[in-house]
Amino acid sequence: MKHNISSMAILYMISLFLLSPASAEELTSYAFVNDDGTLRIKKKTIHLYGIHIPNTSNNCRTTQHPPVCGQRAALALEFKIKSFVKCEIISDNPNGSLTGWCFVNYSHFDEGDDLSAYLLERGWAAALPDAPIEYHTLEKIARSRGMGVWGIAIDRPYLSPFK
Repeated sequence: MKHNISSMAILYMISLFLLSPASAEELTSYAFVNDDGTLRIKKKTIHLYGIHIPNTSNNCRTTQHPPVCGQRAALALEFKIKSFVKCEIISDNPNGSLTGWCFVNYSHFDEGDDLSAYLLERGWAAALPDAPIEYHTLEKIARSRGMGVWGIAIDRPYLSPFK
């Protein structure tokens, strides 16, 4: 009888393990920065979580040599990414791309630098309506300081990036 109880306990624990939700998918590798500010990691396109980067076709300035906002965000990302990027995948998008919470300069002791927060701090992105409150705060600070797109005349970029 004792043998049957321990076998049943083992079967129960195995079934709990198999039925428990899988841990979040994580991609860690070298990242290529696309012109629109998305990342290309292991042949997958990753949109940074919680932010919208203005489309590369939107001019930010109507004065001499109008820069393209998206290109500036991409350049800022290329400047920041000096080694591997770690992305925790948040969702799959209808167009086959992914949305991820991505970090650089991470270690076993430090989660690293959040790339979405990095762009928000510099004014090269806008916080999406469902983004964490910290992202909205970073956007407001950049806007109040006139940084990035907030220092240049453009419309508020809350259009869906997944067209």
